[in-house]
Amino acid sequence: MRNPDANLDDARPAASAALPSRFGDFRAVAFAPDAQGREHLALVRGDVRGASNVPVRVHSECLTGDVLGSLRCDCRDQLIASLEQLGKQPLGILLYMRQEGRGIGLTNKIRAYALQDRGHDTIDANHLLGFGDDQRDYGMAAQMLRALGVGSVDLMTNNPAKIRGLREHGIRIAARIPVVMAPNRHNAGYLATKQQRAGHWLSPLPSTDGVEILSAPAPGLAGRRA
Repeated sequence: MRNPDANLDDARPAASAALPSRFGDFRAVAFAPDAQGREHLALVRGDVRGASNVPVRVHSECLTGDVLGSLRCDCRDQLIASLEQLGKQPLGILLYMRQEGRGIGLTNKIRAYALQDRGHDTIDANHLLGFGDDQRDYGMAAQMLRALGVGSVDLMTNNPAKIRGLREHGIRIAARIPVVMAPNRHNAGYLATKQQRAGHWLSPLPSTDGVEILSAPAPGLAGRRA
């Protein structure tokens, strides 16, 4: 959903440096703080300017999963799998968006966890705290992709709302690459809720290359195939 209060013009690169990693060589591009003071990061592999069908993962920050290894979600597994896949490609981007807890922040995420411990699922816990199903906005991610000069993307996601959100902000999405992780006993219910109530695609695609071509990409960034 569009956030009318967001100043999308603030999505401009502020610093850039080489970032060799265990997943491959990337360029880290830090962006100026957004209207809420959050600093977002792009990890860029190869020269993506003007390229089409660039594999892109838009990953929302999850301190408990990404850093602390929480088993309550699949965030860390998706982050690592995405970086491993991008590290094998000549071109690719991972946007690390500072939208903790699907946009409700760290403290409220822990409050939601406490409600889940009492038997509520992740969506009902958000509602009990006064939030919607998902508070994330994709305007800043779209502006970051524009600033990086990407023509079109193959989006690494299981989330239909992420595709809709980026398209709403003018990003041309040519294909979807699933990032489906095996459940564990701690996150099986969470993943079932995402699938049944949020419509996430959590079954592997029946294609040989694991890429789903989307039939109606939105008009937006024009580009050439790299």
